[in-house]
Amino acid sequence: MAKRSILHMFDPMQNNSPFDVNMALDCDFDVLMPYANVKLESIGRLTQDVIFSRGPSGVKKTAIFIGGRDLGVAVDMLNGAKKAMVPPFEVSVFADPSGAFTTAAALVACVEKELKEKHNKELKDCKALVFGGTGPVGIATGVITSLAGATTTLVDHFSSEAAQGLAEEYNRRFNSNLSGTVATYDEDKIALIEDADIIFCTAKAGIQILNAEVLSHAKQLKVAGDVNAVPPSGIAGIQLNDFGAPLTHATGSENAVGVGPLAVGNIKYKVQHALLESMLTGDKPVYLDFIAAFEKARELLK
Repeated sequence: MAKRSILHMFDPMQNNSPFDVNMALDCDFDVLMPYANVKLESIGRLTQDVIFSRGPSGVKKTAIFIGGRDLGVAVDMLNGAKKAMVPPFEVSVFADPSGAFTTAAALVACVEKELKEKHNKELKDCKALVFGGTGPVGIATGVITSLAGATTTLVDHFSSEAAQGLAEEYNRRFNSNLSGTVATYDEDKIALIEDADIIFCTAKAGIQILNAEVLSHAKQLKVAGDVNAVPPSGIAGIQLNDFGAPLTHATGSENAVGVGPLAVGNIKYKVQHALLESMLTGDKPVYLDFIAAFEKARELLK
């Protein structure tokens, strides 16, 4: 009897994400096995239980998905699973905590596309701000943008120490060059955005971080991207489906354009689908994180 395909879904949280379960099922995995409250120290044992039970042919139809909310823990789990492999008993592993890697990859790739097409600029030529930069999507956005060469700052609403602490932690992990700061009041935000080329908004849904008055001070702004699909928009003037639409509230920079959450979400969905699918179709195991997600997003946008 032909072996069925299985996706083992390891999650440090109390439940797995229904979004990820739906995505995996739509990629034609026959069986989904969710595991909650998974500890980092259990990853090696669980991985070897996965690989040794299926034989060399069965591992080609077996994969591991790692969720959760903590980017560092997810990457540690991915690395732990990789170390536990015993060739030829190897399976593919994909880490995407809270969808942060695929969402951030799509956001940065969409903004990068508009930056090149509308302004003939590369990320390495730019100064970028990530508002809501201390959440999972914000941190992943910052790391990807920094590794692409942009001068990148994580912006927290409450604490400069928290933002700088996270910047230093992820700089150590990924060899990025992030900094952190705080912007609680409009005057703080104005001071930050006056010389920014790129603005990302990855803050909590339903909260407007940059209103029209604040945004009017963004004199050098080229592209702004927002992942908030719940009204009001995180950045004033960005509509749900915008993909390079003029950002009229950025009156200090008449050529600024915006990228909206549904445009980002469309690419995020395609990236996650493609990476999940690749775990079933390739001849060799793959180990997928934010780097693979960004590469796939760029590929899809060519």
